[in-house]
Amino acid sequence: MKRVFIDGQAGTTGLKLLEILKIHPKIELVEIAREHRKDIDKKKELYSKVDLTILCLPDEAAKIAVKEIPQNVKILDTSTAHRTENGWIYGFPEIKIDNIAQRQKIKESARVANPGCHATGAISIIHPLICEKIAANDYPFFITSITGYSGGGRKMIESHQNRDKKDISWAVRPYALGLNHKHIPEIMNITGLKYAPIFYPIIADVEQGMLVSVGIENRLLQIKLSAQGIYDVLKKYYDGEKFVKVLPFNDSSILADGVLPNAYLTATNCNNTNKLEIMVFGNETQTLIIARLDNLGKGASGAAVQNLNLMLGFDENDGGI
Repeated sequence: MKRVFIDGQAGTTGLKLLEILKIHPKIELVEIAREHRKDIDKKKELYSKVDLTILCLPDEAAKIAVKEIPQNVKILDTSTAHRTENGWIYGFPEIKIDNIAQRQKIKESARVANPGCHATGAISIIHPLICEKIAANDYPFFITSITGYSGGGRKMIESHQNRDKKDISWAVRPYALGLNHKHIPEIMNITGLKYAPIFYPIIADVEQGMLVSVGIENRLLQIKLSAQGIYDVLKKYYDGEKFVKVLPFNDSSILADGVLPNAYLTATNCNNTNKLEIMVFGNETQTLIIARLDNLGKGASGAAVQNLNLMLGFDENDGGI
């Protein structure tokens, strides 16, 4: 058994992790009394008694906590604070960086940064294309990401659940229109993009689930491929992965009504799992690639448990994720 402490267990990600780790067969969960959650001295006592601490804190609080945690205690940070920092490993096990599997780096690291939900979807699509030299690092990527409102945390969840149900303005809510979303730096850092992609995030009036899409003009690729060719690259890249799957090319059966070209796609099929599904549609000249995941699963707590398992030497899917 390994001892784990969640610092920030009252937030959305922390609560989900608490739920999962309480039934994890190889984890002894160390908890702090509600009245001591902001008491740094009490938390320091717990930091020194565990094998791994998960930080589910705002960025600045996470940076402060890291300074107080002993070097021999492993840290998994779910905030944005350390995703592009030297000395921290980015927690996306299924990708390869410099031809080295990120999974192996996570296993060997004591400091791992859990990815952002939008970034997970975008990187799952873009990184293989750059890694396999299909797209150059100056390709003008445009990313659209539709997510459930739970990604905004407790206050946003409460505002959506308590809203006037007759107010239809809540149905679709684009945001971060200044093109400065906090996930852009990690997308650029991991993919090696030379220029920031145009990133268009949208909050939908659904609690969980997300669709991250990237459109490709095939003629602008470094290696000119059809949509089928791009599908083949992604399929090979993720071959054998348990949680990331590339679904059949142009397959109408994955659509809600099964009829192309006017079918619609649901965002919620991966909810309450750690799965990420990649779908490729298109033709000789254009390609649409969509990643579907749960913003609270592979986009947050599910990924955190997967990373925790790797860091502590367990099977990746321990804990029932």
